[in-house]
Amino acid sequence: MSPQLASTPLHSWHQSHGARMAEFAGYAMPIQYEGIVAEHVATRTAAGLFDISHMGRLRFDGPRADQLLDRLLTRRVMDMQVGQVRYSLMCNEEGGILDDVLVSCLESPSGKVYFLLVVNAGNHAKISQWIKPQLADFPDVEYFDATESTAMIAVQGPLALEICKPLLPQSALTLGYYKAKVTDQMSKPCIVSRTGYTGEDGLELIVRREDAPRVWENILMAGRQHGVKPAGLGARDTLRLEAGMPLYGHELDESIHPFQAGLGFACNLQDREFIGSEALARVKSQSPGAARVGLKLAGKRAARQGATVLDNDARTIGAVTSGSFSPTLDCPIAMAYIHPDLVQPGAELQVDIRGSIVPATIVPLPFYKRTNSK
Repeated sequence: MSPQLASTPLHSWHQSHGARMAEFAGYAMPIQYEGIVAEHVATRTAAGLFDISHMGRLRFDGPRADQLLDRLLTRRVMDMQVGQVRYSLMCNEEGGILDDVLVSCLESPSGKVYFLLVVNAGNHAKISQWIKPQLADFPDVEYFDATESTAMIAVQGPLALEICKPLLPQSALTLGYYKAKVTDQMSKPCIVSRTGYTGEDGLELIVRREDAPRVWENILMAGRQHGVKPAGLGARDTLRLEAGMPLYGHELDESIHPFQAGLGFACNLQDREFIGSEALARVKSQSPGAARVGLKLAGKRAARQGATVLDNDARTIGAVTSGSFSPTLDCPIAMAYIHPDLVQPGAELQVDIRGSIVPATIVPLPFYKRTNSK
């Protein structure tokens, strides 16, 4: 790996515990420890522990921070209450997706309300550059990139909250979905949100950089009897694919608008203007050029990004954006963009996997949905 790669605060721990490291979005990140399938299964049945410190964390303070973010995001921010988290998108003027993000409205222990934006690691620099010119109209908003001074850890799985019981205050353990709170972990400051990217219940914790190794070890110790495993980006990818969650650079990019991606719910167009809103209002009523679908494939071979999707007359109708063998469903699955007129659950198609034509069936997303949803 290149010596110029950035490191998360948990880098030494990963190396000393046998992680297979690789470059991702400019960081040296753990891809797997014991193995992708073992880590995937642990997350589905008990809990997985993920270092997600590579994600960008951007803080906005000031009385008009909500107005600034309302102009930048497709989701309404002006009506957010303290403790709310919303999934949103950032679009360019043409309605193309710059990034998908989480925005949280938080209150510090001193009573100061601020907003936190979590952005994808690969888009961190792009989004920072996109935001800076917008600050000129909001001189009273303080913008701070907290990525390097903090760490972000996700504990995900059906036993995630049980594992965190001895570590977090009760108020953090009773948060509703897409809620967040500024609290503490063993007397150290910590932001806890009930969010995740695996399709399982769980928590994401933001802590100070210097506290990260201790918090990580605390969770592993508390979860030892429950079967918690450290998990890398390999399992994180197979888990999010089963959950039908889009990944930037695969299902999302600047050539795709939210309605194609099935993310119209994250676009609040009524009675507000934001960057890209005019373009999105136009395309909302139009037929999308392609639509995102789920595919189950025959056999055992996975279709990777770029694999051609064909109809039964061998005509090209789209392309795979993400694909993998699903440990939970025990078959290959994929997401793809295909011609919208052909989006019919149960329809039989074909996928060209390196010259081999494999039967595939359109299925509803997500592929997997946990049974303990509340």
